[in-house]
Amino acid sequence: MRAEILYRPSYSMAIVDLAPHEEIRVESGSMVSMTEGMRLKTQMEGGLLRSLTRSVLGGESFFLNIFQAPAQGGQINLAPTMPGDMMILEMHGESLLVQGGSYVASSLGIIIDTKWGGAQTFFASEGLIMLRARGEGLLILSSYGAIHPIDLAPGQRYTIDTGHLVSFSEGMGFRVRPAGGVRSTLLSGEGLVVDLTGPGRVYMQTRSEDAFLAWLAPNLPQQGPQE
Repeated sequence: MRAEILYRPSYSMAIVDLAPHEEIRVESGSMVSMTEGMRLKTQMEGGLLRSLTRSVLGGESFFLNIFQAPAQGGQINLAPTMPGDMMILEMHGESLLVQGGSYVASSLGIIIDTKWGGAQTFFASEGLIMLRARGEGLLILSSYGAIHPIDLAPGQRYTIDTGHLVSFSEGMGFRVRPAGGVRSTLLSGEGLVVDLTGPGRVYMQTRSEDAFLAWLAPNLPQQGPQE
């Protein structure tokens, strides 16, 4: 499997070349186009309970699509719903925690599971459960805006708004909290943040869907009273 990303960072699309009979797991709705002969299988990944947990608490689809290339190989093009960047990570047994909505596709050697965040993530806007990606192969993620990686040294702390967090290495310390006191949180326009502690790598997005929706809602035309 080979993959590259075009048209970044605003309207990125992943071009994935598959070897003969090779398969790729794709989030529902992410397929843009594909070559002739590609086969599609839709299934519950990991059974009913795991699929339900991933869908309800992880922000992902209940069903995942498996695309298989024909005997001569094939190509599939993938893109997320929101405008922004994408990234391809080649994983070699490591494990990442991924915010709901950022997962696009992966090799079948990557296990996509849910991870209990504990009471410390109770107030996180993305919910109690994050997706965990671990194993061998390619992992394709997306963001709203551009993707900015940050490497943290052992013991180094870094604070990110929860709406800007895409992924981080499993095993890093993290704590979700209000950006300030109650008054500051309500009046500053800042909500919840997560304090991350290294070592590890963090991926953040330069735009926030929550912030965009908060800006958009008051500017939508209001429907007048029905006569």
